[in-house]
Amino acid sequence: MGFRHATLPGEIVSLVADGLRQAGLAGARLVALATAEDRADDPAIREAAGTLGVPLVAVGVEALREAGRRVVTRSVRIEALRGVGSLAEAAALAAAGPDARLVLPRIASAGATCALAASGDALPS
Repeated sequence: MGFRHATLPGEIVSLVADGLRQAGLAGARLVALATAEDRADDPAIREAAGTLGVPLVAVGVEALREAGRRVVTRSVRIEALRGVGSLAEAAALAAAGPDARLVLPRIASAGATCALAASGDALPS
């Protein structure tokens, strides 16, 4: 997840649900919510993870950049700020592990971005 400082937890939860629907995974079990380490203490993302009943994974800068090589979406603004084309995609890939693949590229709401990744053969293609 990427999100702006003023984003409310409900917007994050709704965007995750929308992402799962768009990926055809509405009934799937979400394993974790991931974001950049420097944003993981934000009350909105912590509350969203609690609402979703999943742990929040704080992804460090190096892990984001490593996973950032595999993102498919490019935001000039985020690339300048974070060194990755998509924070949401990089966080999802990093949290899912080195063999992860994107299940859903970045989608956005007014204040947040969401991408879904799966590790190895966890989900069908």
